Amino acid sequence: MAPDTVSLRYFLVLAQELNFTRAAARIGIAQPALSARMRRLEKELGTALLVRSTRSVALTTAGAALAEAAPPALAALDRAWDTARSAAAGELGTLRIGYSLSTGAGTTPALVDSLMRDNSGLEVGAVPMATPEISHAVADGRIDAGITRGEQPGRGVRRYLLRRQRVGVQLAQHHPLAKKPEIEIADAAAYPLRLPDRAANPVIHDQLSALFRDTRPHPQFRTSAVSFDMSQRDLYDGITLAPAGEAAVTTQPAGLTWRPLRGAPGLTIHLVLPREQSPLHHRVRAVAKTLAQELHWLTD
Repeated sequence: MAPDTVSLRYFLVLAQELNFTRAAARIGIAQPALSARMRRLEKELGTALLVRSTRSVALTTAGAALAEAAPPALAALDRAWDTARSAAAGELGTLRIGYSLSTGAGTTPALVDSLMRDNSGLEVGAVPMATPEISHAVADGRIDAGITRGEQPGRGVRRYLLRRQRVGVQLAQHHPLAKKPEIEIADAAAYPLRLPDRAANPVIHDQLSALFRDTRPHPQFRTSAVSFDMSQRDLYDGITLAPAGEAAVTTQPAGLTWRPLRGAPGLTIHLVLPREQSPLHHRVRAVAKTLAQELHWLTD
């Protein structure tokens, strides 16, 4: 059986000092306790490590060999302990994050950057996913965490509010309403409104359409024929407005702008984790909570 590492570390101090009094003082224990430790160490190894006299201490051949071999072995053991502690703290491993396209503008990159910056042993991979699939993918283990706009349904997961955003409309810079710092809901409803396909994100589709439930006459809603319309021609031409969260400001294409809707309730972004959580999941939750505080994501 290998000797205990405490005695081995004490031996290395003694091998440097070659004096029990000085070594005991440096370690911070009584000299008789150090002597007892060294006798026990020699008994465990089955060989003498020290040649003792009333005036001096010298290393035997075995003692000199141990003094040379022990430091790298102890360093490797320390690294093993550190690795185990890091894994237990959720600072090691591979983290798979699925995110909805609408959270890719600022929320997801900020969280990924914070996770990688604070945990050098953590590998993070993020992939865009269809919003309704994210909670299911977290629940069945295909991904470790998800970031969704809105509180998406799904069993076997826990959801944590990560960010609140004002809701407004994206519109052409030359649109008459773009001159206003805030737009009344009724004024926006006078124009055709471009909404995401409900099949792609029923929660957000319903939240955005509900903003205009009480306006008269009811607005016209338009849904793009493709899941992600790159042209947005109707927006650029000023024909439609697109209800959107404040994140649209950070990814604003040239020719478009964003204005808040006066009195509209905000949109939310949630972190989705499995119900049964590992240290890695706890680490993600802690980093996300700190990030939300630092960036004032939950400030009303």
